[in-house]
Amino acid sequence: MFAGLIEEIGRILQIQTTDRGTQLEIGAPGVAKTMRDGESIAVNGCCLTVTGHRAEELTFDLLQETLDRTNLRLLRPDSSVNLERALAADGRIGGHFVQGHVDCTARVVSFEESGADHRLEIELPADFAHYVVCKGSVAVNGISLTVAEVLPKSFAVWIIPHTKRHTNLDATATGDLLNVEFDLLAKYVERMFRREVPQD
Repeated sequence: MFAGLIEEIGRILQIQTTDRGTQLEIGAPGVAKTMRDGESIAVNGCCLTVTGHRAEELTFDLLQETLDRTNLRLLRPDSSVNLERALAADGRIGGHFVQGHVDCTARVVSFEESGADHRLEIELPADFAHYVVCKGSVAVNGISLTVAEVLPKSFAVWIIPHTKRHTNLDATATGDLLNVEFDLLAKYVERMFRREVPQD
């Protein structure tokens, strides 16, 4: 479980695919020294298990499902990724509960400066539109954000300068694919509601 508060921007050192699968190596001098093999970390909002670590590097094995569902398949050497260690049981939750289970990728419609802040508009796939509500929570590349607008085929969030500087949104442009995880509570409510409503 995560909170959507990015701790470090990591850099891709290597991503290679062999007959044994895909392996990802990330330079992360800030968090790598605290990690152990088998622990979880969110990479662009995707929960991954550490399979190897050095003083400033982390290694992960990627499932095909992970590559199919997330933007990790687009990573190249020197790409930047958002990193967050798993939430400690006694830690503060400054964002919202984020599982690290990416629902889909969605393209940036626009990313426009407005004064000191930025308005980020993201495509909203029809299959997931019912999970988004104005002032609700959403995780974008692992960042806990508040939905500011819900539009017919997209949603918008506002990005403050601190968030832009300290996440990989600083390098985001129109057309980029972002990982999106919708609010966990909405999914449970939907599931329970379906059980209660009589089927015709």
